[in-house]
Amino acid sequence: MQRRISILGSTGSIGRQALEVIEASADEFSVVALAACSNVELLAEQAWRHRPKLAVVADGSRLAALQEKLKGSGVETAAQEGLEGAACLPEADVVVAAISGAAGLLPVIAAVRAGKVIALANKEALVAAGELVTREAEKSGARLIPVDSEHSAIFQCLQGHSGESVRRLVLTASGGALRDWPVEELCGASPEQALAHPNWRMGPKVTIDSATLMNKGLEIIEARWLFGIDVDRIEVVIHRQSIVHAMVQFLDGCILAQMSSPDMRLPIQYALGYPRRVERMWGELDLSSALTLIFEPPDETRYPCLALAREAARMMGTAPTTLNAANEQAVELFLKGKIAFTDIARLVEVALGRHRVVRDPALEDIQRADEEARIAVAEEVKSWIHS
Repeated sequence: MQRRISILGSTGSIGRQALEVIEASADEFSVVALAACSNVELLAEQAWRHRPKLAVVADGSRLAALQEKLKGSGVETAAQEGLEGAACLPEADVVVAAISGAAGLLPVIAAVRAGKVIALANKEALVAAGELVTREAEKSGARLIPVDSEHSAIFQCLQGHSGESVRRLVLTASGGALRDWPVEELCGASPEQALAHPNWRMGPKVTIDSATLMNKGLEIIEARWLFGIDVDRIEVVIHRQSIVHAMVQFLDGCILAQMSSPDMRLPIQYALGYPRRVERMWGELDLSSALTLIFEPPDETRYPCLALAREAARMMGTAPTTLNAANEQAVELFLKGKIAFTDIARLVEVALGRHRVVRDPALEDIQRADEEARIAVAEEVKSWIHS
C-alpha cells in the first residue's frame, strides 16, 4: 500500500528532493498535500504534477495567483491558515516538516498534536521548542523520524539498541565552504563564498550554518531531544569527506558508523519508508576505489558558534530559542550583505547575553524569546551603524 505524504516546504531544497524520492518510487509513495512559503510558480507546477488534495501558500498575498494557476486542477488551495491543515490532514500517513527556520515550528506542533509520523527536516523546531514538542509527542503518540543526515545516521545506528547502552554520540561536520580560509580573513568572506559548499546541495541558510558550524550546534540540541542523550555526551568532529554521517559509541567501547554518499535523498527516503527500506539507491559509494576517511577536532577559534550553541544547550529553557532566532536573523543580514561573516557569532553572543532564561517554557514563552532575540540583533546592528 502506498504511503501518503504531506510536504511542508515543498519548494525548498528538502521538499524538492523529497518529491524526487516520491517520483522515483511512485508505487511506494503518493502526495496528498504541498505547502510553500511564497514560490507560487514552482508550487503550482508541483501540484499539477502530483495532484495533491491541498496546496498551501503561506504568503496570503500570493493565494489568488496560486488559485489562478491551479484553476481546473481539482486541487484545493489555502493560505497561512492552511499550513496546519496540511500538517494534520487525515489522509497523510507521513508529514515531511521541511519549512526552514522558526516559521516551521507551529506546523510541526500541529502535526505532533495530531499524532502524525513526522519526517523532521526542520531542526529549529526541536532547538527552539524541544521540551514542548517532545512533551506533546508523548501525549499524542506522534513519531519523529529525523531527516538530517547526521540524526538519520544516529537513528539507524541505534536500531535494536537502548539509550542506556550509549556512551556517546558523534556528529560529523564537513567544515563548510570556508574551512581552509585563514581565520583572520574570515571577516572578509562574501555570501557567495560562504555558500560554495564543497559536498552538499542545501538551502542558503543551512549552508551558511555549515560554514559557521552553527548547524552542528543546533544538531547537538536536536540530538539531545531526539535520543535523550545529555549534551556533554554529544561530540562533533570535522570529517571533510562527508561519507560517515554520524557514529554511536556504546558502553563496551564498540562504535557503529553510518556511511553513504553525501546525498540528502537517502535520509529522506529512509524517513518516508521507515521501518522498511525502499529498494532505490542514490549515489552509491564505490568501495572498490581508494577511500580515505579523516576525522579532526573542530577549531573553536574558527567556529565560535559551536561553543555558543553548547552554552545554550546546557542552559536549556528558552536559551536555545534565543540562540536559534538570533542566528536566523544574523544569517539573513549576512546574506543581504549588511554584516560581516564573523558578525554572525558576535550577534548571537549579544542576544544570549541579554536573554533571561525561562525554564519549562510554554509556547508563548518560546514565541516571546524568539521575538526578543530578533529585536536584540536588530538593535545591536543599529548601534554599530550609529557608532
